[in-house]
Amino acid sequence: MFTLLLVIVTGITSYLAFNDYGLRQKLIFSPYAIKRTGEYYRFLSSGLIHANWLHLIFNMFVLYQFGQIVEAYYNDAFGQAGNMLYILLYFGGIIMSEMYSYFQHKNNPQYASLGASGAVSAVVFTFILFEPWADLQFIFFPFIPIKAVVVGVLYLAYSWYAARNIQDNIGHNAHFYGGIFGIAFTLAFEPRLAIYFYEQIRGGM
Repeated sequence: MFTLLLVIVTGITSYLAFNDYGLRQKLIFSPYAIKRTGEYYRFLSSGLIHANWLHLIFNMFVLYQFGQIVEAYYNDAFGQAGNMLYILLYFGGIIMSEMYSYFQHKNNPQYASLGASGAVSAVVFTFILFEPWADLQFIFFPFIPIKAVVVGVLYLAYSWYAARNIQDNIGHNAHFYGGIFGIAFTLAFEPRLAIYFYEQIRGGM
């Protein structure tokens, strides 16, 4: 339910920003503006807008696919607190994935970023904690089944490398730190999941 709501709200906000440059500039993540004017809302609002339709559709498709499953797992694991923790996971993923870029670019008026990639990464890596040996061929690799944990390791490694060596205007740091936050946040509230994950990994080898 909350996953669908997040997709709808993000879709509407992104669409409005596509057609309103002023709105886009007010919501975009700008470390320089945050430092100079105290517009801290940008840490969250930037996750509600996207660069273009492809950016939006990809992020929302992945969120919808994984988010429903993670939301259900959270409700099973945390009971009545599940929905609130799921929302905190998502929006916490947006905020924490931007922290590195904030400190790196807070004196750079030219830097800006947008999109829900950090939050989506947090959700995806939480899914990997619960289902490390799930096949992801229908989402990332349509013809070759690759286990979720393998995709996760490769994705983190690539994001770390690309953030430091590739200039392509993609928020690789957001992907990396969003994923790390998703793992840390979930384990903080359910430490036993670390044992479960370890046993799943060992049992699947």
